[in-house]
Amino acid sequence: MSRYAEPMARLIEELKKLPGVGTKSAQRFAFHILRSSDEDAAALAEAVRGVKASLRLCSICNNVTDVDPCAYCASPARNQRLVCVVEEPTNIETIERTRSYQGVYHVLHGTLSPLHGVGPDQLRTGTLVGRVERGEVDEVILATSPTLEGEATANWLATALRGSLVKITRIATGIPAGSDIEYADEVTMARALEGRREI
Repeated sequence: MSRYAEPMARLIEELKKLPGVGTKSAQRFAFHILRSSDEDAAALAEAVRGVKASLRLCSICNNVTDVDPCAYCASPARNQRLVCVVEEPTNIETIERTRSYQGVYHVLHGTLSPLHGVGPDQLRTGTLVGRVERGEVDEVILATSPTLEGEATANWLATALRGSLVKITRIATGIPAGSDIEYADEVTMARALEGRREI
């Protein structure tokens, strides 16, 4: 039997479903909501309902958006022939913060992971393949994470797109800026050497 009243126990259980939220954090969040004013609690509930009701995936790139196509795909200022492939919509903000990329995006919503039952059919690649096949893209930048799953996804996509005339590139990986190479592991150091460029 739960030590909390049923509504509180239910809220804690729902909050625990959020990524990175354990029992203790869920309890803190639940009690914070309980102590909040009725207006703040209602605003939170309405924001959650609004996200579910108003957001959808862009029909071109699969980014989360409230308009279709999304702001990136609809922008005449962006290079529509340069497509950066990312794993999740949250990755776009990381790239945008650099202020050096002016192309568009394609969001896969995951990576290949046979252990978790995620194969090529579960990734959102259809519109990307269609754009490449129609000759609408000059270059595809594979910006998946340098993890085992990210590398497998990048390799699979490169193979799938290789028959077309599109240029396929992969983001560089290696030593992070501001770090000491003394502490780099052998894989990171090997990637840094492979990705070296002329200066």
